[in-house]
Amino acid sequence: MPCYLRHILSRGAAALALACAAMPPAGAADAAAPPAQTFGVDVPAGQVDAAIARLDELAKKTMQDTGIPGMAIAVVKGGATAYAKGFGVRKAGEPASVDADTVFQLASLSKPLGATVIAAQVGKGVIAWDTPIVKQLPWFTLSDPWVGDHVTIGDMYAHRSGLPDHAGDDLEALGYSRRQVLERLRLVPLRPFRAGYAYTNFGLTAGAIAAAAAAGKDWETLSQESVYEPLGMASTSSRFADFIQHTNHASGHVKTADGFKPLYSRQPDPQTPAGGASSSANDMAKWMNMVLHNGRYGGKQIISAKALLPALVPQIPMGMPGSVSARTSFYGYGFIVDTQASGRIVLSHSGAFEAGAATSLLMIPSLDLGIIVLSNAIPVGAVEALSMEFADLAQYGRITRDWRSLYAQAMAGIMAPFGTLAGQKAPTYSQPPLKPEAYAGTYFNEYYGSVHAAVRDGKLVLTIGPAKTSFTLIHWDGNRYVFAIGPPNAPEGSRSTVDFSVDDAGLVQGMQVEFLDTSGMGRFVRR
Repeated sequence: MPCYLRHILSRGAAALALACAAMPPAGAADAAAPPAQTFGVDVPAGQVDAAIARLDELAKKTMQDTGIPGMAIAVVKGGATAYAKGFGVRKAGEPASVDADTVFQLASLSKPLGATVIAAQVGKGVIAWDTPIVKQLPWFTLSDPWVGDHVTIGDMYAHRSGLPDHAGDDLEALGYSRRQVLERLRLVPLRPFRAGYAYTNFGLTAGAIAAAAAAGKDWETLSQESVYEPLGMASTSSRFADFIQHTNHASGHVKTADGFKPLYSRQPDPQTPAGGASSSANDMAKWMNMVLHNGRYGGKQIISAKALLPALVPQIPMGMPGSVSARTSFYGYGFIVDTQASGRIVLSHSGAFEAGAATSLLMIPSLDLGIIVLSNAIPVGAVEALSMEFADLAQYGRITRDWRSLYAQAMAGIMAPFGTLAGQKAPTYSQPPLKPEAYAGTYFNEYYGSVHAAVRDGKLVLTIGPAKTSFTLIHWDGNRYVFAIGPPNAPEGSRSTVDFSVDDAGLVQGMQVEFLDTSGMGRFVRR
């Protein structure tokens, strides 16, 4: 299954979610001043500065321990950038070094960034968080027409639409356009509406595109004009072409037996509101300062504090805690919202591409403090661990847990190869298949369209989607075949089964493709 961000914090949230607390609506003229908050742990003078002073050490150790090629870090404190620095190289094997202006793909940090674009439109009265998507995109619907008529921009930004986890990502991986993916969401079976959390890149993208339609602009232009330009984020864009053409950009890297290598490129334009933005540490520092100051930056109110606040407070639990003593993780609109052991709220998010990107955001509003960590390698837990080490040092003056091991173990599970037969040896004795020509032909379902099976050089090859992605099938047993998949579509070492159904007359009637069955849509009928 494609990762893009295979939501790092949605699985095992109790262990992985980064904490946060509700941010008072400072600057909102119609709101009474909130009562003073009491925190469980005091932060003595100088402790945050001491944490910042250790970042060089933490960054170098992170790179040494993990081997990732490059990383950039920025910290904001008290309305200013307190630290901004790059480490390592932009591309393995080349000398160009990373600095605080190096542009990285943000992956799913695009979600909180994009949420502020939505908030800007809410503040201007262009749309509301509870605006139904169909009001702006009349062609959009879901498998339950009532839900399709009522699902809102906020529902999509809180991942509570009822769409299953990562719905639509599989179509993007096969070359379907943004509009094609969004239209096909109507075919995906829904879970109960607003009853639970399931992370969806294309659900969120639908909400963003609806907001852009209300503003009469495309998302990329709307983001630029409403947030990037007012903040002076000159290196930030929601277009892949801008990222790849930037003279100071970082290449993605995957882990091989010979270390990290720049083997793949991830073009995320179809889901750019959810994962397609790119930026630098210096640019993201400006944005963090704006968020921490309730939409205000450089003496100007860039975004209405009242419009921004709903994004920064809990909208839905990310999952039920495992015990009565455990803290619950929440999702706002594009932000993870949680409470740490200190009693302080933290706003956070992570991002990842299997083609080679890992990013982490963590902000502690009560300390007016935030850190962004950007890297050019697949997720190994490095950026999240560094963020948590810094948060510990700032709040407690010490690192409270072995975050490196915790996140490394979590990422190892998340990045494990896909497929029930991944890593398994082929059976020593197997039932013979039919002749390859017996399986050749066109197979169809409404969600994926036509899949073509053809014999090439004596081997059976599947060709799928507008990108004409091809997979060579290897016989496994009887009418079961397998094919290998890897980045950027799945973790290295992944393998999908293909089970052909054969009638009593020995004629092939259809097939089930495991790789395409993540939303229960992997059954194809032969035409």
